[in-house]
Amino acid sequence: MKRFLKYIPLLIFGLLHAQEEAVKSVYFEFDKFSLDDKQANEVVDFIKNTDSTRIESIQIFGYTDDIGKDAYNFKLSTNRATTIQKKIIESGIKSKIIVTIEGKGRVLIDDDIIDNLPEKRSKNRRVDVVLNLKELPKIVLPGFYNMLQKNHVVGDHIYLENILFDKGSSHLTSKAKAELDKVALLCLRYKNIEFEIQGHVCCTPPNQREAIDKDTRKRQLSTNRAESVFKYLAFRRVPKSRMTFKGYGNTVPLGKDPEYDRRVELVITKI
Repeated sequence: MKRFLKYIPLLIFGLLHAQEEAVKSVYFEFDKFSLDDKQANEVVDFIKNTDSTRIESIQIFGYTDDIGKDAYNFKLSTNRATTIQKKIIESGIKSKIIVTIEGKGRVLIDDDIIDNLPEKRSKNRRVDVVLNLKELPKIVLPGFYNMLQKNHVVGDHIYLENILFDKGSSHLTSKAKAELDKVALLCLRYKNIEFEIQGHVCCTPPNQREAIDKDTRKRQLSTNRAESVFKYLAFRRVPKSRMTFKGYGNTVPLGKDPEYDRRVELVITKI
């Protein structure tokens, strides 16, 4: 029992470091290591049709059937693996990515319990091309936050709860300025973040996308609200090169009380 337990950590380590593989098998005629054009093209296409950014390395293993002496079969299996290697390199695939070219010799079978012995042997006259693939990158979907964070992804929305405007106004309230002071400090801390300032409005007639700013008398209230935030953050030393602003009118309502649509949001555009 103690002897078995010694191997458990090794098994667990192997499982934790398991790597994804893709395998293409190429079959040869009895006692041959030459390759026809059709099979050569198939193995090359197999590699080239795989996402090249995920291919970490290529291994090539040659085999033979169980007929013949060991020394001869090791040589034949090595020749088969080398044939595949040459075809791959001739196709333009870089040799440095091929980390293993190995002849494994013959594959032993229990011929007394195999139903179709000739077919089984034909499957052992082969080369396996193994692509070791990197793990797929994790997909992180954009989310919604109420303040800037250290780790954002492009598309994240920052809904600033205290930056709400009076009806028809684009002037920042004292509460809004206090909130933007916090935003400015975080912008200066997280220097890699770039964002769009998006202005919104509520309470417009169905046929009017935009509202009138009561101070300018122009129908560009949502743009003016976004610009007010832009100017205030610039005043607080946030570089203008990291910010843009745009008005979205009434096209993105929150579906809550109308006052919550008199708002500005930040949307991450670059990290």
